[in-house]
Amino acid sequence: MLETVLNPTQWPLPVVQVLLVGIWLGVVGVISEGLYLTKSASVEITRKIVHIGAGNVILLAWWLQTPAWMGIAASLLFSLVALLSYWLPILPGINSVGRTSLGTFFYAISIGLLTAAFWTKGLAAFTVLGILTMTWGDGMAAIIGQSFGRHPYQVWDMTKSWEGTSAMFLVSFIIGGAVLGGVYGLTPEIGAIALFTALTATVLESFSRWGIDNLTVPLGSTFLAYGLWLWWG
Repeated sequence: MLETVLNPTQWPLPVVQVLLVGIWLGVVGVISEGLYLTKSASVEITRKIVHIGAGNVILLAWWLQTPAWMGIAASLLFSLVALLSYWLPILPGINSVGRTSLGTFFYAISIGLLTAAFWTKGLAAFTVLGILTMTWGDGMAAIIGQSFGRHPYQVWDMTKSWEGTSAMFLVSFIIGGAVLGGVYGLTPEIGAIALFTALTATVLESFSRWGIDNLTVPLGSTFLAYGLWLWWG
């Protein structure tokens, strides 16, 4: 019994999956709080680093072939934590944005919805596509926009930059081509799907308020990509 406990190669696969995912998220959380407490980066940059880092867990889950129930359960748990964090100081490094936003909650919910819609049907690539578009696309848009944005434009009461919007489009296009191309082959149809998906994700990100882009971007881009894939498939 003791030998089994001390030998990870004999652990049940679900235990290994949960442990590795938990370690990754724990590292991201420690980095987040470290940046927040030391003020090594602005609050918004810290949020986006976490935004990207936490989202990359979907690649680990894909590689480990974690069951769908695990992703859905994690989504529900973190959705509850996110809601509580708006009233309790649970995630100060993530929620201190200086504006009204439910982005953290929508972030967790979108992962669960995409997992339920596609992972359960053996279409994990589409779940990965939507989540990475949200995390890397939106994350890089904010980082590039804040760091290099020199050409602002206004959408309602929000100030965006063309540099940030361009980063959103380019990163989303690369993700679409890499994820779908890696699974289904780099064909002209996959290239077109990546292009239309990137355009849609960019528009949704530009016009979304209150953090709802963490819901509209992953769901909108994924369902569009899936619909086009069925149409051209």
